Amino acid sequence: MIIALKSGVNQEDLKILVADLEKLGVKVDYSQGANQTVLGLVGDTTVINDEALRANHLVEKVIRVQEPYKRANRAFHPLDTVLEFESGGKTAKIGSGYFTVIAGPCSVESREQVVCIAKEVKNAGAAFLRGGAFKPRTSPYSFQGMGGAGIDLMLEAKKECGLPIVTELMEISQLELFENVDMIQVGARNMQNFNLLKELGHSRKPVLLKRGMASTMTELLMAAEYVMAGGNDKVVLCERGIRGFDSFSRNILDLAIVPALKKKTHLPVIVDPSHATGLSWMVPAMSKAALAAGADGIIVEVHNDPEHALCDGEQSLTPELFKNMMETLRKYAAIENRII
Repeated sequence: MIIALKSGVNQEDLKILVADLEKLGVKVDYSQGANQTVLGLVGDTTVINDEALRANHLVEKVIRVQEPYKRANRAFHPLDTVLEFESGGKTAKIGSGYFTVIAGPCSVESREQVVCIAKEVKNAGAAFLRGGAFKPRTSPYSFQGMGGAGIDLMLEAKKECGLPIVTELMEISQLELFENVDMIQVGARNMQNFNLLKELGHSRKPVLLKRGMASTMTELLMAAEYVMAGGNDKVVLCERGIRGFDSFSRNILDLAIVPALKKKTHLPVIVDPSHATGLSWMVPAMSKAALAAGADGIIVEVHNDPEHALCDGEQSLTPELFKNMMETLRKYAAIENRII
């Protein structure tokens, strides 16, 4: 961080400013020019409040040389992070060199439904089973999920098929129910629920963090930083579409953020084409596009009876369509020397 000072700075006031900065644990270097004094801050500048500095009567402008996120920054961790999950005697991986597919119903509706889908997606090549037990819905009258009973059914499906499970946590009070869940999903609406993110930082359980529907790339990375600052570095980022002005699809799938994130961070990056498009017939094309863009995987919705699904049936693939898509993705992955 660089702090450019105004001309004619009182030296006693400057000493006080420098002392205050050094109390925060950073080293302050002086650079005296002909017309201006510049302070260079070296160390962990994430503790520095930019707005407070700019309000100081000595300061003309503040320039951050490096991004505010440290633990998520590739500059501080040049090698890609690869997460490993053990289940059923097999290892599932998310990260460099792998194109990992997470699949399952939007919401858990019954034991028969989730076990049936779990077996279908596993046979087609999915590495993880997804399913919502708690469902954040725009309407208070829509199906809100089965709650803790839904997690129990997900765990039963895990026993049946051997796939690690991914399900969404909505609030801190639910956390004890997720003890045996392999990866906790933080939905788009909770991306900036900072108290929740802090708590997950202490949990040491892998976190799938979805981008907010109107959030910038930096905001997504700073949300990941909240989790990592608590000591949990097992974070997977997910692009799930952002708000746009056109209504031809549910959201706008921002595939450009995938290579941008891969440049900025070492964390795995996956794509959710189901929520991004809201239309099942678009999902295969956008899944291929995610692979081509360099994503580490996709999370897609699969339902054995989409027409009667209690949640998001229009964007859910049937098991047969999912199987066909997986066969196509394997061909694309082979060209790019990726592993599915």
